[in-house]
Amino acid sequence: MRAGSRKEQRRARGQNPPLFSPCRETMPRPQKRLPGAAGPDEGPAGKHTKTKNPGEASAKVKNSSPQKTSAFKNCEKNLSSYWLMKSEPESRLEKGVDVKFSIEDLKAEPKQTACWDGVRNYQARNFLRAMKLEEEAFFYHSNCKEPGIAGLMKVDVQFVRMMKRFISLAELKTHHQAHKATGGPLKNMALFTRQRLSIQPVTQEEFDFILSLEEEEPS
Repeated sequence: MRAGSRKEQRRARGQNPPLFSPCRETMPRPQKRLPGAAGPDEGPAGKHTKTKNPGEASAKVKNSSPQKTSAFKNCEKNLSSYWLMKSEPESRLEKGVDVKFSIEDLKAEPKQTACWDGVRNYQARNFLRAMKLEEEAFFYHSNCKEPGIAGLMKVDVQFVRMMKRFISLAELKTHHQAHKATGGPLKNMALFTRQRLSIQPVTQEEFDFILSLEEEEPS
């Protein structure tokens, strides 16, 4: 992944503007790029994509698994308004390039805005294309000592704020396991049912519950 160093270009498509300006593949890669790899406990790396045609906001999302969670069904039918996007906060060289990009790095970018590209997984790429400007996403630190949600951004991508406290993967997993038994908000969260995806839909119920955790002591 890399932070976008060039001006973003937006092309409107009717009344639904595209999410990101395209990061053209013909342009050289800078020395620092945004990572989107899943953590070691989350399967193979998934990365943020170069959107060749950002106007394809209505791209159909496919699922290779016959067992679809409600989060994915909801996203396919209505398209989610909330997201979770993974990036690596610690230095790691990939083909000689440091893929480190934390929420602090995003905050330090000009206008606190960066281009999110390099996604290879087709499903994550389709989710990226489905996003709309101003929709909110959790910035998730992946492939590090303590994975978890570090802050909020709105899709362009632009920094919104840090979380009031870091919400770790371990804490979210505890709630997920409990909610599977009780039918709580995180029972079908894609972070646990589709761990390999670096970009995931988040339901309104999941988003609100996670934000409520900011006001509580870690479980």
